[in-house]
Amino acid sequence: MNAANILVVDDEPQIRRVLRSTLSARGYVITEAKTGEEALEWIRKGPPDLILLDMNMPGIGGIEACREIRRGSDAPIIMLTVRNAERDKVAALDAGADDYVVKPFGIEELLARIRAALRRNTATDSLPSFVSKDLTIDFESREVSVRDRTVHLTPKEYDVLKHLVANLGKPLTHRRLLQAVWGPDYGEETDSLRVVINQLRKKVESDPARPRYIVTEPWVGYRFQAPREGTPKAAGRKT
Repeated sequence: MNAANILVVDDEPQIRRVLRSTLSARGYVITEAKTGEEALEWIRKGPPDLILLDMNMPGIGGIEACREIRRGSDAPIIMLTVRNAERDKVAALDAGADDYVVKPFGIEELLARIRAALRRNTATDSLPSFVSKDLTIDFESREVSVRDRTVHLTPKEYDVLKHLVANLGKPLTHRRLLQAVWGPDYGEETDSLRVVINQLRKKVESDPARPRYIVTEPWVGYRFQAPREGTPKAAGRKT
């Protein structure tokens, strides 16, 4: 198996140097960029397998760079920042980031998140399509259509939706969803899950405030349910 190519985007030379040394020693191939603009140029030349993206940079900045990257790439994006406020996490996830690591971070924690993100991105298991009157999810092609209009999901939104549909009709706890989608080291980051659920509802629900598909289980988590009208082709009704 070829070594994963990681694009490190940070305006601090010391951070880039530490990450290059550490990640190269683990067998990863490292490409560096000092700005968001430079990162976009590298991505146009050849998409990396994963991107470590600093949130606070001169020029277009990490959030805007993340949005631009998401227009043409599904590569996992882990945002790096010195801020730990919930609004910053929300901004990163809204922009399409898969994960969020606060500086200073432990290198073993970062390595674990990199491994988890790469594993999820290379997973090939698929489910039967889900089809209802106004929502179609083709897991083989990773395409989602709402009222015959294709909608773009970020990788994290897609992964959450896939896990919900795979457990159609079953309440899933916050912890189970977090560990299934983000990785086994997660479980308490309910704010990140809430952001992704809210974004999903905006994209697939006719009325996000009154969801028909992605419903809240009070004090538990979330459940994906089929609408009552019609006979949808359900995916994953396993016990």
